Amino acid sequence: MPISIMTRFSTMFMRPFTLSCALAFAICAISPSTLAQPAAPAPAGGTTTSALPNPLAAAPKPAAATGAAVPAAAAPVLTPLAQIPGAPTAPTVDAAAWELVDMLSGQILASSNADERREPASLTKLMTTYLVFQALRAKTIDLGQVVPVSENAWRTGGSRMFIEPRKPVTVDELIHGVIVQSGNDATVALAELIAGSTDAFVDRMNKEAAKLGLTGTHYADVNGLPSPQHYSTANDIAKLTVALIRDFPEYYPIFAIKEYRYNHITQSNRNRLLWADPTVDGVKTGHTEGAGYCLVASAKRGERRLVAVVLGANTDAGRASESQKLLNWGFQSFDTVALYQSGKPVTTLRVWKGAKKDVNAGFLAARYVTLPKGDAANLSLTMESKEPLIAPVLASEPVGTVKVSLKGQPIAQFPLIALEDVPLASLFGRAVDTVRLWFSSR
Repeated sequence: MPISIMTRFSTMFMRPFTLSCALAFAICAISPSTLAQPAAPAPAGGTTTSALPNPLAAAPKPAAATGAAVPAAAAPVLTPLAQIPGAPTAPTVDAAAWELVDMLSGQILASSNADERREPASLTKLMTTYLVFQALRAKTIDLGQVVPVSENAWRTGGSRMFIEPRKPVTVDELIHGVIVQSGNDATVALAELIAGSTDAFVDRMNKEAAKLGLTGTHYADVNGLPSPQHYSTANDIAKLTVALIRDFPEYYPIFAIKEYRYNHITQSNRNRLLWADPTVDGVKTGHTEGAGYCLVASAKRGERRLVAVVLGANTDAGRASESQKLLNWGFQSFDTVALYQSGKPVTTLRVWKGAKKDVNAGFLAARYVTLPKGDAANLSLTMESKEPLIAPVLASEPVGTVKVSLKGQPIAQFPLIALEDVPLASLFGRAVDTVRLWFSSR
C-alpha cells in the first residue's frame, strides 16, 4: 500500500519531536532548588525480586570469628532453627526455661519457655558487669582505683567477697569478686562508685536493657534479690550475654577464672563446667529459692561459640549437666558457615539520575548462617531490591533485603545496604533518566 506524504512526515519528524519535547519538559521540571543542593532519596516505587546464587553450594566456608557489632538498623531477622521442618530434635532439658544460641549467626538453635518472665537471681550481675566495663572504657573509673567501701556495701547479705570499710580494695579486685565469687557486697561497692547509689545504678541498668532490646527484663536491684519488679527471660539473658562477650572481649577472660582469693579467703567459681569441659570459658551462675538453679554457659570449639541459658533447674549439678547437654547437641548437630563477607559486593543495582549507573550492594558486617550438618547445598537465596533506586544514594543506605531459605522454609533475612555513595548526575543526565523512567513506566 502506498505510504502517504503525511505518514512519512510523521515518521520522520514527530517521534524525535516527541522525545525532544519530553526531554525539554523533564529539564524544566527540575526545580532550581534541586540544582542548589542534592535532594533526599525518592521513596521506592516498589521492589524487584531476583534469585541469588548459593555461595555455599560448591564448598561451604567455615565461620571466622569476628567481634564486629551489627547496627540495630542493619540487624538480621532470624527464624529459630527448631521451627524448621526436619531440623535436629533438641534434647529434653530438665529446667523451667532455656535457650541455645549460636553467637556468630545469632540464630536460636532451640529453646523452651524462653520469653517467660523468671527471677534471674545472680545472673543480674551480667548487666552490672556490662555497665562496669562501659565505665572502664569511658575512663570514668580505672582498674587500679581504690574504692571506699560503704557501710551499705559491707552489710550486704547473700554471697559475699568479704570487703571491709577500712580495708583498701581496687576496682580490679571488685570485678573479680563479682564475677568469680558472685559477691553481692562487691557489686554494691561498684554500683555506688559509678552512679553514686544503687538506685541510680539500677536506673542505668534499665536504660541499658532498653538499648539492648531486652524487652522482657526489668531490674529492681544490682544483685538479683527476689522482687516482683525484678525479672528477665532466657531470651533476654542470652542477648545480654552475647552483647557482653562481643562488646568487651578484653574483659571476658575473667569469667573463665576458677577461683579467686581476697581478704585471706579463697572462693571457687560456682560454674562447674569450667572444670568439666575445657571449651567452656564462662559465664555466670545464679540461685534463689524462687529462681531455682540457673546457669549461663558459653563454649568455643574452633571458630564457633554457643551460649546456653538454663533457668530453674532443680540442683546445682543439674544446671551444669543440662547446659552441657545443650552445648554438645548444638556443636554436634549444626554447622555455622560464612555466607557473605563484610564490605564485599553481593550484587550491583541500577541507579537512576546518578553520576554512576549502578551501585555495589552488600553488608556492613559479615553474615553467617547456622544449618543442620550437611544442609549447606540446600540453601536458596532471593533478593528484594528497591525499584526504582533514585540518586543520591548514600553509603550504608538500605537498598533491599536478602532472604535465605532452607528446603523452602525461610530462616533468615539480611538488610542489604549500599557500599558506596552515588551522587546526583548533571542536570542533563537527570533529565535523560527522567524521560527513560517515564517511558519505562508506560
